[in-house]
Formats: sequence, structure tokens, C-alpha cells
Amino acid sequence: MMHRAGFVNIFGKPNAGKSTLLNAILGEKLAIVSPKVQTTRHRITGVLTEPGYQIVFSDTPGIIDPKYKMHEKMMSAVKSALEDADIALLLMDGRDNLDECLELFGSLKLKGTSILVINKMDNLEAPAIEEIKAKCLAWGKAKSVIFISAIQKKNIDLLKKEIVQLLPESEPFYPEDTLTDRSTRFFVAEMVREQIFHLFEDEIPYHTAVVVTLFQEKQTLTKISADIVVTRETQKGIILGERGRSIREIGSRARQEIEKFLDRKVFLELHVKVRDKWRDNDNYLREYGLL
Repeated sequence: MMHRAGFVNIFGKPNAGKSTLLNAILGEKLAIVSPKVQTTRHRITGVLTEPGYQIVFSDTPGIIDPKYKMHEKMMSAVKSALEDADIALLLMDGRDNLDECLELFGSLKLKGTSILVINKMDNLEAPAIEEIKAKCLAWGKAKSVIFISAIQKKNIDLLKKEIVQLLPESEPFYPEDTLTDRSTRFFVAEMVREQIFHLFEDEIPYHTAVVVTLFQEKQTLTKISADIVVTRETQKGIILGERGRSIREIGSRARQEIEKFLDRKVFLELHVKVRDKWRDNDNYLREYGLL
């Protein structure tokens, strides 16, 4: 029987739902999700292996205008993903300005096959869906147009079926038990960072990096230490909170998520470090895995 395999990369504006879509397709929480924009900083690979096919997905950072070296690095992840995709999923929020989104996707100058994926269909009435579909088909640069709700997992199977039909013939690229090319330490750091996005307003999450400094698997539990890196002393005070209340809350929430992910008990210790202008410093960006 013919086997298909290929690379499918997810593109879209910040907060289009790329991470939620990746998690829905894989049935595993790989990418952190928050209602705030620009949560994803790295390219995260997720591998779906089924009888007859293997899809290697990449969730890329949202397409933005870079303001820091870190942003430039995020955008270079998007550009490299453009170059190696067999199929591009062009994802947009159904409530966004359609003309703007199509213009953005057109500017990517994609060479391969693309599928336009309209997310959050649960927020759209039937006439709006028909109108969007007609405009997308008239745009003519995508192989097909599919409406989904990533959060409700609506039409995810339909999307998978469409992807598989467009995949090239190939042997698998990864062993069948591979879920991702990222390390466990990477996901642990991301789960701490996710809680900072949930608990703090304004710019705090964007000034923060998380570095795992210790990861020890003991007999009964996994011991983890991590540094939360901020750019100013005032931010350190906010992360710590009154009498350490905020950092305890981050730790407690993150520990629950990490325990679910590792499927074992976790002892999590968090520290806050101040590193002035780390987002523009090559040495720090390299140390935090962002270069």
C-alpha cells in the first residue's frame, strides 16, 4: 500500500489559533495557548503517525513586524518554515478582516500547495461562511478552503483527510512513537511561561523568558528548577508578588500542567532573575534557546 509523508506548516497572524489547531490535530498539548497574541516564540514540530501516512507539523510564531532581535529571530523561523513546507495551512480567525488576511498570505510568496483554514467557525452565521468561502475561492491561491473550530475540534478530521490527499508519496521521516523534536525541558519551560501569560497583564509576559536549570528524575518524582528571567527589578517584584504569592501561584499551576505532561509527580522550584535588555542581547538569546 502507498505510504504518504510530508511537512505541513501552519501560518497566520498572532492569535489566529495556530497552537490550538496543532494541539487539536495531535490530540496532545504541545504548544502553549493563551488569549494574548505572540505567545509562540519558537517553531514547534509535532508528528502525527497513522497507518499509511505521517504528517510533520510546524506551528510557527505569528507573523508580525519585528521590534526586537527576539522578534527578528521569530520571523526568521517563519521564513525558514516557508521554504520547507510541502503544504502550508494558512490559518485565519473567521472574524478577522478577510482582505487583510488574504493580502498577508499573498505576501508570503508561497511556492508549494496551500490550504486556507478559517478558524472559529462557531462564531460565524451560515451566510457569513458562504460569503467568506466565495471570496477565498475567488482569491484562487489555495488548493481548498476549510472551515474549522480548533477549540471545539470541529472539522479537524476533514482537514486531516484533505492534508493526507495532498501529501507526497514517501516513507516516514520519524519513528512512529515520535511526537515532537523538542526536548522535555523545552516543554517544561513553556508550561511555566504559559502560566505567566495567564496570570499577568500588559507587557510582563513579553519581557519574560523561562530557563530550566535542573531536571532530575528521581524514583518517586521529577525535581525541576527554573529561572524566570525579566528585564527590570520592578517586573521581578510583580512576578514575586506580595510575600511571594504570585510566584507560588505560577508554580502551583505550572506544576499541575507538568505533572499531566510527564505523568508523574513533580517538585518545581522557581527563581526570578533580572537581565537588562535580554531580548536584544545575542548571548542571552542563545542561552535561552532563542537564537
